[in-house]
Order: sequence, then C-alpha cells, then structure tokens
Amino acid sequence: MFIVGLAVVEDEVCDVSFCCDVGACKGACCCLEGGRGAPLEDSEVQEIQAAFPAVRGYLNEISLLTLEAKGLVEGGPGDHTTPCVGNRECAYVYFDGGVARCSFERAFLEGRSRWRKPVSCHLFPIRVRRFGGDFVRYEEIEECAPGRAKGELEQVRLRDFLEEPLVRRFGRGWYESFLGECRK
Repeated sequence: MFIVGLAVVEDEVCDVSFCCDVGACKGACCCLEGGRGAPLEDSEVQEIQAAFPAVRGYLNEISLLTLEAKGLVEGGPGDHTTPCVGNRECAYVYFDGGVARCSFERAFLEGRSRWRKPVSCHLFPIRVRRFGGDFVRYEEIEECAPGRAKGELEQVRLRDFLEEPLVRRFGRGWYESFLGECRK
C-alpha cells in the first residue's frame, strides 16, 4: 500500500492487468446479487434527478415500477445507492442483445445528458471507501475474469484502463502522482 494525497492505495490497483470485456461478461457488474445498487456520492443524487427524464425511455417496465416504488435513489447522506430490481440488477440497467448496459451512459453518449454515470460504476473494479480519507482498492470478482484475461493478452494495466474515471474522481494531478508511485 502507498499514499497519494489523502488516499491510501492498494498495490494491486497498479499491478493488475485489466481491460473490460463486456461481450464476455455481459455487463455482470451491473447485475451483481446483493440488493444494494451502485454506491453514490451525495452530489450524484441531483445528477440522477436531472438525468432521469433522458434515461426513462431506455428502461423496461419492471425497472420503472421499481423506481416508482423505491425512489430514484436509496439510502441517506453518505450512504446513497441506486435501487435494484429484486436482489440483482441496478434499476437503471437496460439490456442490449443480452448485455446489461447503463442507461445514464447511453444518454450521455447520445448527447441527451451531461452526466455520464455514477463514478463508482465508472471506476469499477476499483472501489473507493472512505475511512477518514479515501481507501482505493481493486475488487476482484469472478465475473471480471474475462477482463483480466483480456488485460493480460493486450498488456493493459487496470491503472491505465481506468485513467479517465480516476482523473474524474481524484483529478489529473493526483493521477500523475499515482502513476509515479506505481512506477517505483
């Protein structure tokens, strides 16, 4: 482990090979069992409310009924999440050829929303936990085995694959310092 700014970073974040292979995993990270959806920053609650009209049309009936019953987000300050359908997929998932995809990202890529998606989703399989500061770790799950294999094959490190969301979350200066630590 090492420290960058106010964040403690696990070594695995630097060392793991990873390049998402959504064709193989079918978007499994959006459908993990457990009943709690994607962790949200408090500021993202307003982003979800603003983006919802743009994503509503991508969602199936059960997702819309879930959001009507549970609300657009669950939890309270410091503990917000996206709602889940049943005990599995995020209520904001839509399916495209059997692949779970994010409706927020779709609206963003189509120019219908200025917000891409929750930063926790953008960073996955990196997880950030707050314990007085940030704790940045790699979460290895079996569903991401194709991403690890593709990263090995293409010689892509997780730290490089997730540059954009790391910069989004921590800033360019932090990311450059992080890379410097990784190369030590």
